[in-house]
Amino acid sequence: MTVPPPQPNMPVSGSGHEDLTSPLPLQYNRVVLVMDLVESVRLMAANESAVVNHWRGFLSHARTQVLPQRRGRLVKSLGDGILAEFDQPVDAVKAAHELHRFFAPLNQTLPPAEQLHLRAGINASHLYVDSEDVYGHGVNLAARVTSLADPGDTVVTAAVRDAIVDGVDGEVEDMGDSYLKHWPEPVRTWLVHPVRDGQAVWRPAAHEAEPVDFRPSIAVIPFEARNPSPEHFVIGELIADGVIAQLSRSQDLRVISRLSTTAFRNRSASPGEIDAQLDAAFVLSGSYATLGDRVVIMAELSDTRRHEVVWAERLGGDTLDLVQEQSELLNTLSTACAHALLHAEIQRSLVLPLPKLDSNSLMLGGITLMHRSTVRDLQRSQQLLEAVAERHKRVAAPRAWMAKWHIMQVVQGLAADPAREFQRAIDMADRALDLEPSSSLAMAIKGHALCHLGKDVEASHRLLQEATQSNPNDPMAWLYNSVWSTMWGTPTDSMIEAENALHLSPLDPQKYYFEMMLATSCAAMEMWERAIELSRSSLLKNRYHLPTIRTLLIAQYESGAMDDAIQTFAILRSLQPDLTVSRYLSSGSQSRLRRRGAKVLAALGMPE
Repeated sequence: MTVPPPQPNMPVSGSGHEDLTSPLPLQYNRVVLVMDLVESVRLMAANESAVVNHWRGFLSHARTQVLPQRRGRLVKSLGDGILAEFDQPVDAVKAAHELHRFFAPLNQTLPPAEQLHLRAGINASHLYVDSEDVYGHGVNLAARVTSLADPGDTVVTAAVRDAIVDGVDGEVEDMGDSYLKHWPEPVRTWLVHPVRDGQAVWRPAAHEAEPVDFRPSIAVIPFEARNPSPEHFVIGELIADGVIAQLSRSQDLRVISRLSTTAFRNRSASPGEIDAQLDAAFVLSGSYATLGDRVVIMAELSDTRRHEVVWAERLGGDTLDLVQEQSELLNTLSTACAHALLHAEIQRSLVLPLPKLDSNSLMLGGITLMHRSTVRDLQRSQQLLEAVAERHKRVAAPRAWMAKWHIMQVVQGLAADPAREFQRAIDMADRALDLEPSSSLAMAIKGHALCHLGKDVEASHRLLQEATQSNPNDPMAWLYNSVWSTMWGTPTDSMIEAENALHLSPLDPQKYYFEMMLATSCAAMEMWERAIELSRSSLLKNRYHLPTIRTLLIAQYESGAMDDAIQTFAILRSLQPDLTVSRYLSSGSQSRLRRRGAKVLAALGMPE
């Protein structure tokens, strides 16, 4: 890592003659890792010399091996803790996991009371940085979230969570909101565990013309060979073909045709030059090297509008894997790239004023925040969607998603009058259909609202069927068909439609929502264990999603896991204290599964 040089006239720390009028260090986007030794005071009191010796070995390991490999800098050691900084969240997470393993061999030889364990906290923010230290409230937050970690755990903030890929960079578990000492508001945190061995990896401005497609665009350039012999060129083509095929399955991205990107093969064109030719907001490029039957890929994702690299990674695997129908290497590369791109857009939508955001950032931010399950995120989602709708008055998509926003108000239990919110969703969807009668999204969302109202079940089914016929590759249309089949049709159809939706959008940042619907389909078929498994997987991605919690509760109760059901019921009551059986039945009361759920809630003590 290149550390910025000290600023002119910067005081020397500890000189006793600090010049308080000297300029502050420059600010940079940095990731801060804080690690400390659990119960260090007790351990030192019991055997000070041994603990100090072991800690010095750990410090040397961190300074000379782990941090250089992960492009990190050791800022300071505090005797029983360290502070390190990185450019990228992924590097900080991987460094933490590697450092956690340092004491494992030693602990195998020690009794439990003498074992040494670390805990880690990671935060990403804008910090003051000089050659000696990093400064700012972001450092304090990293230290605060470290206190939430158990021995061996790594806890990260939302800024880090949004920049890593679940199942690739680690296995992520939502910890919910925590109240930290001397911190003004609750902080959402996540546990990040190392990926288990062998686990397969399955996330213009106001004056611009009316766009046809709001999705951010990406061009995948054929990767270049580091050992440029003719027989190796085909590997670069295989990588590009595979990544394009995977990214094209994401409903959130617009992928430039392979026929267009081939023109830039083995050319040293800048991302800006590629953008000028292809109108690509993002460019994925890179190189590869082969050694025997192994291939190492170096990939880089660039934002052409801001002329910066937003993600880079080095991946390795078997060369023959590239020609497999389900290539793990290409799947990993595609998933990581998609999540990095979406994260870059969503972060802009959170921090920049609305007039400074281009339309695809507004739209993508509005869609993603709508599904994050907190009042604050829903409010920001509404602001973003209203802004893009106002900017593009003749485009249907923003209004279709605003219709979905009204449905989410009901789903999250925030609507005082669910029937009125569903009617608002229908009215907004009708406005979208007036602008674009063939919009599969608007048809699907209107059909979804009618389905929940239960007043015209057949009309809702016709709309949903028409949506899938209009665009067979629209995952939301298939997902809402699954909802209809769960409530009014057959559980078998619901299962097929939910699986199809998940298959069509494997990289979706709202994958937890798809898993929840598949869990609901399993519950309707009385496949209780599978419903519990899918619900738990969904909740790891979004701890506060109320429909998932309710599905898990029903499955636990019906499977006989009463202790688990009682615990889940307590969580539901804490998150939605005003929920009653009648309010639960106010949406889709004729659904067999919902009536069954109402009986479960009543049996567990839910007020009528």
